[in-house]
Amino acid sequence: MTLEQYLTNLKDKRVLVLGVGVSNRPLVRLLLSHGVDVTACDKMPREKLDAEVLDLERQGAKLKTGEGYLDDLSGDVVFRTPGLRPDAPALKKLREQGAAVTSEMEAFFDVCPCPIIAVTGSDGKTTTTTLIAEMLQHAGKRVWLGGNIGQPLLEFAGQIAPQDMAVVELSSFQLSSMQKSANVAVVTNLAPNHLDWHTGMAEYVEAKKNVFCHQTAADKLVVNADNDYTLAFAGEANGRVELFSRKNAPKSGCFFDGETVFYNGQPVLKRGDIRIPGLHNVENYMAAICATADFVSPADWLAVAREFAGVEHRIELVRELRGVRIYNDSIASSPSRTTAGLLSFDQKVILIAGGYDKHIPFDDLGREICRHVKLLVLCGATADMIERAVKAAPEYEAGKPEIVTFTDFRKAVETAVAKAQSGDVVTLSPACAAFDQFKNFMERGKTFKKIVMELE
Repeated sequence: MTLEQYLTNLKDKRVLVLGVGVSNRPLVRLLLSHGVDVTACDKMPREKLDAEVLDLERQGAKLKTGEGYLDDLSGDVVFRTPGLRPDAPALKKLREQGAAVTSEMEAFFDVCPCPIIAVTGSDGKTTTTTLIAEMLQHAGKRVWLGGNIGQPLLEFAGQIAPQDMAVVELSSFQLSSMQKSANVAVVTNLAPNHLDWHTGMAEYVEAKKNVFCHQTAADKLVVNADNDYTLAFAGEANGRVELFSRKNAPKSGCFFDGETVFYNGQPVLKRGDIRIPGLHNVENYMAAICATADFVSPADWLAVAREFAGVEHRIELVRELRGVRIYNDSIASSPSRTTAGLLSFDQKVILIAGGYDKHIPFDDLGREICRHVKLLVLCGATADMIERAVKAAPEYEAGKPEIVTFTDFRKAVETAVAKAQSGDVVTLSPACAAFDQFKNFMERGKTFKKIVMELE
């Protein structure tokens, strides 16, 4: 089905768009441009709506906003925002009334005319997705990059040619209701995450499976062999499976022996070729190599490794001040992601951590902080929980690391840098989401960089 056919089929339907955030605003505009009857619903009260949303009303959308935005709804087709659980009572009621529930990403999978490579996981999704796109582009492919990485793609489906490539990052929220899988599916790793949204780890893992469980025998699944959850996925795949590992060389896929990355037994990269730091980024490269092996050459992998400087907010060097290197790793919104960041440095660091509570335990992180942190600067709703985890760790000795806590984010950053000496590393790697003080991790990272650049 083409995008035009899909939209034509909606012209005699009453369409509800639940949530008018980043991904759904272009969707509403697209539907309106094709004469579709659209009601856009959002929890934000009308007086707090921004100009872009109010402009949707001027273009013809009906708005239903405020606390009761999900009450007494009726419609034929419903587009769910990723943050709304598929089993929400309002959605259940709409299904009972005969409504079809979908999402912007599910619709894109229905109409995309080219192969899709999809990436999910707890950590490394965005970097791996970006690497895949960079490798394909270097090989001369026209690439459409989007999904959870920030760019909705449905509105562009009419411009995509069959010989193009779509590369999408998918969150567990998006995957929880997906009924189609990508031609190439990549799962970087899995660890407890978003347990404030999911009912538990089992549901989180099941959501991730949708990235591959609807594949055919012609499709490919790429998974991390060093992660128990993802390794188990390999046995459930319908198509080809390629593994990547830092422990054992798989029969098909990538292996890193500490110095060299091998693909199917052939050396393709040296660790020194990879510009971005950290063993976790070696894993990201291995995942991207497996994902793109049918479409690019080893020369493309090497060129990207030597040129790619990283994605914003991911161990991003902000500045060197008085011999102190200051990094923005605001993307680290889980303990496992912060651990990976700490392991990227060959010295003990000054760590700024803390934020919104996603109900993920900090026990393992506490031990890693004792091993890799000289000064721990805490700020945010989880500050006390992280401090308790550190002090409960077997490796903890009084004052090692030194721990200081602040309620003010700026004061935390200024203190971390002020206490640093020449040769030190200061990194913002919060191990938590940003919602206690910021809209998202991007705003947190940009605020951090602004504060750092203002320091004298």
